[in-house]
Amino acid sequence: MEDRITTLRQERRKKQIERARRQRRNAVMALLCAAVVIALCAGLIYSLKHPGEDSPSAENLTVSSQPETAETETQETEPVIEPETVITIAALGDLNVTDKVIEAGGAGMDFSDLFLDVLPVISRADWTLLNLEGTVGSAPYGGESQTAPASLLTALRRAGVDMVQLANSYSIAQGLTGMNNTLQSVRTAGLEPVGLFESSQEFQKTGGYTLMDIRGVKVAFVAFTKGMDGMGLPAGSEDCVNLLYTDYASTYSKIDYDGISAVMKNVRAGNPDVVIALVHWGSEYNDQISQSQKDLESYLRENGANAIIGTHSHYVQEMKFDPETGAFTAYCLGDFVGDGSHAGTEYSVVLELEITKDNRTGQTKITGYDYTPICVVEEAGKLRIRRLSQILYAYENSYIDRVTEEKYQNFVYDKTRVEERIHPEAE
Repeated sequence: MEDRITTLRQERRKKQIERARRQRRNAVMALLCAAVVIALCAGLIYSLKHPGEDSPSAENLTVSSQPETAETETQETEPVIEPETVITIAALGDLNVTDKVIEAGGAGMDFSDLFLDVLPVISRADWTLLNLEGTVGSAPYGGESQTAPASLLTALRRAGVDMVQLANSYSIAQGLTGMNNTLQSVRTAGLEPVGLFESSQEFQKTGGYTLMDIRGVKVAFVAFTKGMDGMGLPAGSEDCVNLLYTDYASTYSKIDYDGISAVMKNVRAGNPDVVIALVHWGSEYNDQISQSQKDLESYLRENGANAIIGTHSHYVQEMKFDPETGAFTAYCLGDFVGDGSHAGTEYSVVLELEITKDNRTGQTKITGYDYTPICVVEEAGKLRIRRLSQILYAYENSYIDRVTEEKYQNFVYDKTRVEERIHPEAE
């Protein structure tokens, strides 16, 4: 699977390199043609001004297509700089550690098949992230302990996931020891954690955010959570989790403007091209966007966030995009995978953000977005994440493994609800 991901990304980059080579060849041919035309015109002008004199002819005029000096050679071998760089960031919703999710790994705890159908969507992005609602450690695994085996992270990495948001309800579900075990497991799997820090020293060192160079575009990722399921951080560990509220262990009513501002100031000091804020906010199983969320959205935007991507409600919610400024908000992406025990949590989306950098001016902004509706189904008694479009296509074209008429109608409804939730003004 990892080879397939690498191949897909290599093919995309080969196409970009070949496009640059074609542009370079076209530019060279244009210059040669221009030189020939100038030479012929010069000869014609000379003959008109000096009739009877020997005039330079086209065959006496030589235009070399080969480099004649070391300087020319150096210029020819310099890499062509693309006028702009376009990258794609994919974001997934909550991966909830439940009994059914753990059972999807089977006796060998191999979760590769769980993500197989969404592999084409995840792997085509330059960078992919998700929110991990649980911890990683030792058995027992499942919903009661909210603990998953490290093999789940390995499967995610092989599927093309690059970053894991850890600032959420389960950041310290197993205490500080469990928190550090999760951080270590994430890094061992080759994934980047964001929003969680093993100590105040690590927080100070990183500034509370993660800066990545993605094909020449500097992207800053910062993650915050509204709280940690009512739990409080021990004295001396207050900086281990980025928080949205000062009363994070109780009512979530007092926005931590000072704490947010301090982290965002560090982000700006890193001079990123674009800033993506991952926020674990809102209320579970609730469609409403609270005033507190709107206030946080405005404050994060004022402090430099270009994109705000939310999780926690377990429902797909509204997306907003301003093409003029590049400002983007997704209030919640829904559940990437869970047990689907609540109606409306069985479907979600894979979000894809397009980011464009002008390599001449350095100006960078979000230039577009797209999303792929997905759903969680049970196949042979195990959960699988499927693209809704593929399920509907299989039924409509009478594939052998198509779903029943009843399930087909349910999936049609799911796809409709995704659109209605993302664009509520269209209802």
